[in-house]
Amino acid sequence: MAFQKAVKGTALIGGGAIATVFGLSQFSQYRNKHGTFVHVQAAEAVTVPIKNHFPTREEQILTLQTTSEFDVLVIGGGATGCGCALDAVTRGLKTALLERDDFSSGTSSRSTKLIHGGVRYLQKAIMKLDFEQYKMVKEALEERANLLEIAPHLSAPLPIMLPVYKWWQLPYYWFGIKLYDIVAGSQCLKSSYVLSKSRALELFPMLRKDELVGAIVYYDGQHNDARMNLAIALTAARYGAATANYAEVLRLLKTTDAASGKERVCGVRCRDVLTGQEFDVKAKCVINATGPFTDSVRKMDDQEVPNICQPSAGVHIVMPGYYSPDNMGLLDPATSDGRVIFFLPWEKMTIAGTTDSPTDVTSHPIPTEEDINFILNEVRNYLSVDVEVRRGDVLAAWSGIRPLVTDPNSKDTQSISRNHVVTVSDSGLVTIAGGKWTTYRAMAQDTIDAAIQAHDLKAGSSKTIGLQLQGAEDWSPTLYIRLVQDYGLESEVAQHLASTYGDKAFEVAKIAQVTGKRWPIVGKRLVSEFPYIEAEVVYGVKEYARTAVDMISRRTRLAFLNVQAAEEALPRIVDIMGKELNWSEQKKKEEFEAAKKFLYYEMGYKVKSDQLTDSSEISLVPSDIERYKKRFHMFDKDKKGFITILDVQRVLESISVQIAENTLHEILNEVDLNKNGQVELNEFLQLMSAIQKGHVSGSRLAVLMKTAEENLRQRVVIPVDRSGGGL
Repeated sequence: MAFQKAVKGTALIGGGAIATVFGLSQFSQYRNKHGTFVHVQAAEAVTVPIKNHFPTREEQILTLQTTSEFDVLVIGGGATGCGCALDAVTRGLKTALLERDDFSSGTSSRSTKLIHGGVRYLQKAIMKLDFEQYKMVKEALEERANLLEIAPHLSAPLPIMLPVYKWWQLPYYWFGIKLYDIVAGSQCLKSSYVLSKSRALELFPMLRKDELVGAIVYYDGQHNDARMNLAIALTAARYGAATANYAEVLRLLKTTDAASGKERVCGVRCRDVLTGQEFDVKAKCVINATGPFTDSVRKMDDQEVPNICQPSAGVHIVMPGYYSPDNMGLLDPATSDGRVIFFLPWEKMTIAGTTDSPTDVTSHPIPTEEDINFILNEVRNYLSVDVEVRRGDVLAAWSGIRPLVTDPNSKDTQSISRNHVVTVSDSGLVTIAGGKWTTYRAMAQDTIDAAIQAHDLKAGSSKTIGLQLQGAEDWSPTLYIRLVQDYGLESEVAQHLASTYGDKAFEVAKIAQVTGKRWPIVGKRLVSEFPYIEAEVVYGVKEYARTAVDMISRRTRLAFLNVQAAEEALPRIVDIMGKELNWSEQKKKEEFEAAKKFLYYEMGYKVKSDQLTDSSEISLVPSDIERYKKRFHMFDKDKKGFITILDVQRVLESISVQIAENTLHEILNEVDLNKNGQVELNEFLQLMSAIQKGHVSGSRLAVLMKTAEENLRQRVVIPVDRSGGGL
């Protein structure tokens, strides 16, 4: 108690005046305006009927082709674009949305997975007395509360620890975090608090002990970003919006206004990417909500228009769950180069990021080894020396492009605010740019307000505050128990389905296949260590998934959690999708290769292979080399200098162990650098050297050969499941 009182006293003396200006002056207004919105039944205010089921993609395409004119046409299927479509359609506007790839295929699926106001933005607002930054944080905190309310199955509060290693920082950080609570007002998720050193280590035992003074814990929200984006899109579709993924805008259509003589945007020429068919979609108002591609659409309207977006790349990595507690995140407020790093539990794994650096706009951003190592080094600074942070434990890595709004006075992207801007061109093209995931709804509201004013559309005010998203209506924290009891699903699978689909989880459970086992009764897993089941692939097709990449990255999140697991699940996913979508054998092969390419370049598989190449250095002491040679020659009885599947099978048979041939192919392929169907001695020594250096972990071949050597004497079963090792 004395510890906490001392901290609070110091903080209050130093910061009372600023708290009054930036927090308390707004607190009363905030409470009056938004204090009770959680309890508003927004659905009752929406006069547009909602359908029980969303239309098929084919029906949506037909609607786009046959509707003479829409009121609003949104380009872009990310969080902001889908938010615009939902806002417009619930106001009674005839609405369409076109996305050239998949919903959430860009930035919206590659976030830090936080629903937050932005602690660092509040710090900048205070230090620079920037009222605009303050308003952005305040708005984001209001939207955080709304998002947690309208999609409780996809989101939840998350405590985040800020460890403190200098005494003077305790009151400084405590004051900043308390101000964050005050700005949130009545929608504060839970009050922040101070921890002693011992209590901090009890809650986060992996934390570095040396010089630790204490810690501060505050609360923000966390969500499944791609599924949240999809829920917004599906909700808009159920309210009547004609939404279509894989519908690329080729150019804007224009007409000459009879009264003014000016050209006005009146629609788009688009192409169904899946069929190649082109058609026009007419609309009174066209909205550009394309994130990093904002300027490319603006230049369709006017080639001379200056760019308003400055793209910034943010890389994240995923590591095994044992790197963090199950329900406590970590914030590094000041990295070695002044950036902020989050270290968070997510989907039973640990996510770390992000970097922040200028980049070119691309549909296929690639994580770099430099960025991955930067994050790992920052993580090492905060974790105990007892925890070896290994490069090989990176299970997945990705880069997302933030569509930041350019500030002409800024020298780097780190000082650019994520405030959003809405512009209307001379020809009537409405553009929404900037902003952040958390504020997508407010951004959409501002955009549709601007569209209504600029195009004299007949519609009322926004009705999306408190409007529940797909799956939220009948969801409860105990819904998964009914899934277990009614369908015979594993508890872990049932919890996953409930937290992914909400009250629609029953629709997935109904189509789950019987396992043929005593338990679970239904629900065949795609891979053993993740709760994704085959029925989700069938249901994902109904949710507009049209490629294998859609399924491994956005309907399920396998690619973001473990690229090796995603690759292992690919053959079965392609088979199921092929049956549902009537793919030819050639099409199935193309989808398989496209998904492998996606995993290789965009999800970090390439940087895995770069850790173990045919030119990798062997840095083993002579005694280790001799030990590993003996192990290798136990399999290579004929002294060929390499081992094949037949060699491995022979050893396994001698100890009465059977492993499926396709599994053995996978195991050897992980180490076969020159892809000639065999593992040479040099490749094996390179593998063992990389394992010793921590560059590679979880190699199934290394585990199998070591265990086989021991079991030739002990004769016990060899485990061959993937051990959780990463990239």
